[in-house]
Amino acid sequence: MPLVAARIRQEDREILRLAGPAFLALVAEPLFLLADSAIVGHLGTRQLAGLGIAGAVLSTLISVCIFLAYGTTASVARRIGAGDLRAALTQGLHGIWLAIVIGVATTALGIPLTPVLVGLFKPGSGVAHEAETYLRIGLVGAVPLLVALATTGILRGLQDTRTPLVVAVAGNLANVGLNLWLVYGLDLGIAGSALGTVLAQSASAAALLVVVVRAARRHEAPLRPSLSGIRGAGSAGVPLLLRTLTLRASLLVMTYAATALGPTDLAAMQVAMTVWTFLAFALDAIAIAAQAITGRHLGAGDRERTRAITTRMLRWGVLSGVVTGLALAAAAPWLGGLFTDDAGVRDLLVPVLLVAAITQPLAGIVFVLDGVLIGAGDGRYLAWAGLLVLVVFAPAAWLAVSAGGTLTWLWVAFALAFMGGRGAVLLGRAATDRWMRLGA
Repeated sequence: MPLVAARIRQEDREILRLAGPAFLALVAEPLFLLADSAIVGHLGTRQLAGLGIAGAVLSTLISVCIFLAYGTTASVARRIGAGDLRAALTQGLHGIWLAIVIGVATTALGIPLTPVLVGLFKPGSGVAHEAETYLRIGLVGAVPLLVALATTGILRGLQDTRTPLVVAVAGNLANVGLNLWLVYGLDLGIAGSALGTVLAQSASAAALLVVVVRAARRHEAPLRPSLSGIRGAGSAGVPLLLRTLTLRASLLVMTYAATALGPTDLAAMQVAMTVWTFLAFALDAIAIAAQAITGRHLGAGDRERTRAITTRMLRWGVLSGVVTGLALAAAAPWLGGLFTDDAGVRDLLVPVLLVAAITQPLAGIVFVLDGVLIGAGDGRYLAWAGLLVLVVFAPAAWLAVSAGGTLTWLWVAFALAFMGGRGAVLLGRAATDRWMRLGA
């Protein structure tokens, strides 16, 4: 028993060592984005609306390319577990070169297409001008933005979540300072905000790149690009890309279904989804730890330890979900007042947030298992599972709002069909040994 207790304490320390900094880094990003919005918001409503549109496009880019971080974490961690640090760094560097290729293509194609991308939102001419100004400059930062994702993935795979945290906080503080100076000090308006963000992103990417390159040189990993290596990193990332697209599509279904209920419901939907996404950061931090730990143990060929640590992380996921769920339930009656003065929106929010609160423990399970299977390199299953959940959830969401349905029923559908569906396919997979491919 003392040996079992000691092993559990060791596992808990390892999970918290990785998840703690990851959580703080995840939370830092939206907090500083709020600061950016406040800075631009004081320029005027037109500029703030333009930032919202440009930010939506750039956020979509980050979401779609998150496989650069997740896939790299899994592949690097697996080779670390196999005891081949040089191969781990080589694999990670291929991910960086892939990020550069995607970033260059995004900038080259995105800048000429900026009016088209902004036009999809059908803004007025004044808002469109502000959005295009920000987006053109923001797309110049595509390469450093994606390189930062890839290098963060490498460091997580190396079991280091602290360095990305330090760089994230420093970079975002620099972003706020640069925005204030360029927007107001040099009177560059929204263009100054975009330029400040690109400069801060570039500095962050450079700092992370220096850490990775130093490690690569120390262990004599080749820095030059390899076409086969880049192609391999890309093919490994495709299933994770498809998995991300199915998740994004499911969330878009939620927004689309809410539009059928009217503007008040849509406003409440936006607030509820913002709160739900923020709470997801706590659960996603454990998922990031799961990616790194699972990959390492599978790379070491330790099936028994992989199963044991997965069980332990699931308990942490459920516990985190219970804590966030209780906090959300307690805050539900007054949380809406932080976002809006509209009594109708606030009234709609309370039952919706209670449904979201009840779902939190299940979300904890889903996030952890998602991280475990990503760490195991089981992206193909995740892609097909995401498609299956989307096929089930889309009609359920539509049924929830048709024939006099309410926003609360839409969130019930989200809880049962989307989160419940994801829980079913992930738990079913985790119960087998098919995902536990051992070795490098």
